[in-house]
Amino acid sequence: MKIGFLTKWIQHILRIYSVRSGVHVGKRVHIGLGSALWAPQELIVEDDVYIGNHCTIQVNGRIGQYTMIANHVGLVGKLDHNFNEIGKPIRYAKWIGDRNDLDKRETSVIIEEDVWIGYGAIILSGVTIGRGSIIAAGSVVTKNVQPYSIVAGVPAKTIRPRFTPEEIITHEKKIYK
Repeated sequence: MKIGFLTKWIQHILRIYSVRSGVHVGKRVHIGLGSALWAPQELIVEDDVYIGNHCTIQVNGRIGQYTMIANHVGLVGKLDHNFNEIGKPIRYAKWIGDRNDLDKRETSVIIEEDVWIGYGAIILSGVTIGRGSIIAAGSVVTKNVQPYSIVAGVPAKTIRPRFTPEEIITHEKKIYK
């Protein structure tokens, strides 16, 4: 009994540390040790999402239900620092958290439902990962990913579809009743 209480208490404390401002977390969401979630404006993590250990998620956007994010994944902004300020080192340039002039789409990552993101992948802001897609380990995603695609590489490119069109219909009927 005491171990169960202690485990739940530790998980509660870790969640307080991991989930920072602008983040709304659904039900049955697992957030691994050392992961941090923050949004300049708003990030919604839907129900039944798994986020592995040591993930950095610092974007606006949405993580759809049934998504699995492996360890050491980064969802990060490509416009986090204004590197065009003449006479200012990047270290002291305007940072995304200080700026209100950016389009929310440019600072967002949309991950639709039933996505698997492999170990060490990086997804830059301004990208939508389509429903049912798989992002291979170590990939860097700089452009939108079509639904039910498997992508890999730096930069990530489509390798093949996950299912045939007929299989997609059957899959979705079983999951999204």
